[in-house]
Amino acid sequence: MRSLAVAGPHPGAAFAAHRRRLHPSAADRSLLSSPPLPFSTHRLLVSSLHYAVSHRSSHLHAAVVSALIPPFSSLSVEQAEATADLPKGDMWSVHKFGGTCMGTSQRIQNVADIVLRDPSERKLVVVSAMSKVTDMMYNLVNKAQSRDDSYITALDEVFEKHMGTAKDLLAGDDLARFLSQLHADISNLKAMLRAIYIAGHATESFSDFVVGHGELWSAQMLSCAIKKTGTPCSWMDTREVLVVNPSGSNQVDPDYLESEKRLEKWFARHPAETIIATGFIASTPDNIPTTLKRDGSDFSAAIIGSLVKARQVTIWTDVDGVFSADPRKVSEAVILSTLSYQEAWEMSYFGANVLHPRTIIPVMKYNIPIVIRNIFNTSAPGTMICQQPVNENGDLDACVKAFATIDKLALVNVEGTGMAGVPGTASAIFGAVKDVGANVIMISQASSEHSVCFAVPEKEVASVSAALHARFREALAAGRLSKVEVIHNCSILAAVGLRMASTPGVSATLFDALAKANINVRAIAQGCSEYNITVVLKQEDCVRALRAAHSRFFLSKTTLAVGIVGPGLIGRTLLNQLKDQAAVLKENMNIDLRVMGITGSRTMLLSDIGIDLTQWKEKLQTEAEPANLDKFIHHLSENPFFPNRVLVDCTADTSVASHYYDWLKKGIHVITPNKKANSGPLERYLKLRTLQRASYTHYFYEATVGAGLPIISTLRGLLETGDKILRIEGIFSGTLSYIFNNFEGARTFSNVVAEAKEAGYTEPDPRDDLSGTDVARKVIILARESGLRLELSDIPVRSLVPEALRSCTSADEYMQKLPSFDQDWARERNDAEAAGEVLRYVGVVDVVNKKGQVELRRYKRDHPFAQLSGSDNIIAFTTSRYKEQPLIVRGPGAGAEVTAGGVFSDILRLASYLGAPS
Repeated sequence: MRSLAVAGPHPGAAFAAHRRRLHPSAADRSLLSSPPLPFSTHRLLVSSLHYAVSHRSSHLHAAVVSALIPPFSSLSVEQAEATADLPKGDMWSVHKFGGTCMGTSQRIQNVADIVLRDPSERKLVVVSAMSKVTDMMYNLVNKAQSRDDSYITALDEVFEKHMGTAKDLLAGDDLARFLSQLHADISNLKAMLRAIYIAGHATESFSDFVVGHGELWSAQMLSCAIKKTGTPCSWMDTREVLVVNPSGSNQVDPDYLESEKRLEKWFARHPAETIIATGFIASTPDNIPTTLKRDGSDFSAAIIGSLVKARQVTIWTDVDGVFSADPRKVSEAVILSTLSYQEAWEMSYFGANVLHPRTIIPVMKYNIPIVIRNIFNTSAPGTMICQQPVNENGDLDACVKAFATIDKLALVNVEGTGMAGVPGTASAIFGAVKDVGANVIMISQASSEHSVCFAVPEKEVASVSAALHARFREALAAGRLSKVEVIHNCSILAAVGLRMASTPGVSATLFDALAKANINVRAIAQGCSEYNITVVLKQEDCVRALRAAHSRFFLSKTTLAVGIVGPGLIGRTLLNQLKDQAAVLKENMNIDLRVMGITGSRTMLLSDIGIDLTQWKEKLQTEAEPANLDKFIHHLSENPFFPNRVLVDCTADTSVASHYYDWLKKGIHVITPNKKANSGPLERYLKLRTLQRASYTHYFYEATVGAGLPIISTLRGLLETGDKILRIEGIFSGTLSYIFNNFEGARTFSNVVAEAKEAGYTEPDPRDDLSGTDVARKVIILARESGLRLELSDIPVRSLVPEALRSCTSADEYMQKLPSFDQDWARERNDAEAAGEVLRYVGVVDVVNKKGQVELRRYKRDHPFAQLSGSDNIIAFTTSRYKEQPLIVRGPGAGAEVTAGGVFSDILRLASYLGAPS
């Protein structure tokens, strides 16, 4: 029981005998010179501890502390003679290695190698406990105070972990000395934990004492690993140096003056060029062991770096540096080469895995840079946090450095006309919040003072709401306050950048990106410093909002999640075009097109990250599932990692077109060559256009009229610039253009139709083209775009299918019977030729007379319509500006390649609207 008598159940009990008692009183020195305590005395002190912790007796606790702290050295601090002055300045390089870096014997050796490779004149290395050891130590305390006997087994596991690591890492006298100290520490911890077990409670200082052992052991092992190479090295128990004062809210404030004095005295006794220091642990002004709380090792490194005025502080972690956004949410997040202190501070506050905000405070005073580096990738330069870095340009993307998010928040809104102009209202609100100990993350108030809203953690909002209802019960009853409202499931998105204050357009760009991703903002906050812009939004929208904002500021590519409906002729041609251009778009235009799904009428193929377009046909055969349009849309719309979703309808299906309104309402952009929606019932068309104009969701349909020709965009350009459309006339069908361009000389009509069918210009049943319905749909689309409110039934159409052949049951039967009408067609052609004219099948929109029609007309041979070749389309716009000479648009108007190209062009136009460089 000798070890129990020497080191009783007090936090100082495990301070090894070779370390010195800090500032002992005369009574203390008398105690320290006394022989070991007999077992009976030890039992008395354990009983005293039991009483102290049970009754929270501070006086008795202090007595136990004084009685049981063992001697550090036979030499008092007052007697210490300074043998060396503490040098300060750029000769010092401070390193901090976290638990992951110290996780195994091999990793500790890697740390030693890094320290040895550092060419700095002096090195001060701060280390954490081995990976997971801090949690294991806290678990020991929790088990002991819960009177769970398994704390003994858990302590054995801690011992085995460190003994095994030491045996792998060390040898000879170094190993023997470390294991001897480890045995003594474990024995003392057993006594301490036994006392806590008996008392059923552990004060914070006792808990801190137990937990701090992990750092002591890792520092000793690293020191031995460095010394075995022949390099002189000392290790520092920072409880002898760092002095902190508790400041509430689970935080401490360093006493820099006292800590500097103690460091100078420590260095006078240990003037080594390489020092290994314990992170996380410190002492109170009364020399009671304590900790710097979570993330304390980073804080230790910053404090020590400021005390020696180091050249820089390097924090070694398991990532290459600070990312522009959480890489788990934004795969395109980039490593930032530099951050200002303020930017790092802001990012830390808003949850980014950078540093704890308090870590930055000590180094800012002396402009000491902090470098974040990856111990597993030492070739990566990392991220330097320093004074405002020099910036090469003033671009928007340069002023916004990064984005951070906080989830699991609730928004509390206090609203009422009685708040306006009443002093003390805000104080009363936040006083009530403070009384329940809630943490306010963000505050926003309208200038009218009609309402105040603020964000708090979701787990605290119930107590906040109850406190506010109690505090303002009378005001609510009297109507001075209208409501205290809680909005659950919120998140915060913060844009961070030091130069936002001097760059116009940052807020506009951010909110434009969120709007285009169909993200609704609940609240906004921005300080006058403009280091950050904070928005509150639905938690379910947070990842999409983060990706949209990150993409918009050119920190990553503009990513479009694409769903293809209809992998038929046009659909598969489009997929092939996307495949061929994907790499070029990424490299040259910063556009990342991800096809997330392909669905036909029977099967569909889905992917969470994007289908490999080099194998989509094979995968649609082997990995497809039964087609389900609702599931397809849900898959596209609910993926949080892709803020911009677009559905491309390559069918001619009326039922698919009927869903456009719902898809747009969900925030899914729609692009289509399908004419059914815009030529269907007028009411449905007007609803679509109204919704499109009222939202940031886009609906593009350029290919519905002229395949790849810019017909819709030309018409809109004329109207939007104030021109007045008088008449639109054109050959809108590539199929019928081909037929009448080749129906000349001695050729028969049936022969030309058969040739067009064979070449793929017609539908499988040529009557679908010859009926004129397709042209009528294009006419009605242009009429509606011009402002006419016409139904499809209002358009008179001359069908080119003879009455007698309309009842044919198949295309083959129709083609067999068509030659019997060749003479009629020859007669009509000959009459036109005799007059020096040609036959052309045209659609007309007569805006002046508010009507449209589709008919077979005759044109003089010098007319532009008579000079077409192949399947070209031609459209003439007669307007107030182009009255004497119509504006002509001419080009290929049929074929899968040009139609798919028109759809592709719409996709790129959408990407440009969403922020991609044009």
